[in-house]
Amino acid sequence: MQVRAPGRVNLIGEHTDYSDGWCLPVAIDRECRITAAPNADGVVRATSAELPGRVTVDRDGAIGSDAPRWGRFVAGAVRVLRANGHAVPGADLTVHSTVPAGAGLSSSTALSVALVLALLPVNAPERADRDRLARLALAAEVEATGVPGGLLDQMASLHGRAGHALLLDCRSLSIEPVPLPPGLAILVVHSGIARELADSEYAARRAACEAAAARLGVTALRDATPDRVADDPIARHVVSENARVLECAAALRRGDLAAVGRILLAGHASLRDDFRVSLPELDRLVDEFVAHGALGARLTGAGFGGCVVGLARDTDASACLDATVAAYRSATGLPTTGFRVEAAAGADVTG
Repeated sequence: MQVRAPGRVNLIGEHTDYSDGWCLPVAIDRECRITAAPNADGVVRATSAELPGRVTVDRDGAIGSDAPRWGRFVAGAVRVLRANGHAVPGADLTVHSTVPAGAGLSSSTALSVALVLALLPVNAPERADRDRLARLALAAEVEATGVPGGLLDQMASLHGRAGHALLLDCRSLSIEPVPLPPGLAILVVHSGIARELADSEYAARRAACEAAAARLGVTALRDATPDRVADDPIARHVVSENARVLECAAALRRGDLAAVGRILLAGHASLRDDFRVSLPELDRLVDEFVAHGALGARLTGAGFGGCVVGLARDTDASACLDATVAAYRSATGLPTTGFRVEAAAGADVTG
């Protein structure tokens, strides 16, 4: 069996998913692939083409103390599937991923989605329901990391569509594919600072959003109005970001690339000033993108490091990317890498 699960870039809609809000991710042509072969031992073994160590998960879902850190994801998938009533058979897994780790491009989610698809029995009803698959993959990732995430990343990986962004309503889990206009290039540059959600303030931000919703007497911050959150920067970001998602989707539909760029810049300013998840290096990278011809740019992912996404006209894309990387590397001395991504189809299984 061969399994493929893409990473994602989120164009706009950061830290809104766990407040029942809207997001606008794009599944990308960087992906995790797993080759799975059954074995008769009843244990799950895994090796990675990129990461050191071998992982063995026993029949109880336990791994040895000397297992590599990425083995937690294999064990997490096994435990969650078994907790949901699935008999996980023995399997030998080979993992290969082109999604850079710690970059805010959902490398962990791509791995978790691929593991769930590789280990889920072929007759499991979840295979016909991608929303249920997303919940299983999220549960496996939370089991592995202890970080309470939303469903943005899993839904993007499973529902991706080539040439489209996905307008995701995180309350209803409805998805509207939004065509990306011709001539729009999506560029990604790594800040050189790895992002580790478990070591960040992600959980604290989520708790602050839940506390703000409780204080306002609403189910989630999606239901709050701008006037009610004007004095709360954390809540103000979520409410304004939801509005930006809907504005960005509308701008993409009408092909207004300049408006899309302005919306991304406003989103970064809100993440920097209100939600306070940016870093000086991410701010510098956004500035370099704009200085070298991008329509707009912003941090993508939870923040605290990782990547910046920039949008450029196709005719300007190569020059913009090269100049941004060179200028940022010169200014910071950090080991920067940049690349262009294309909108890709969602996860699939062959063989």
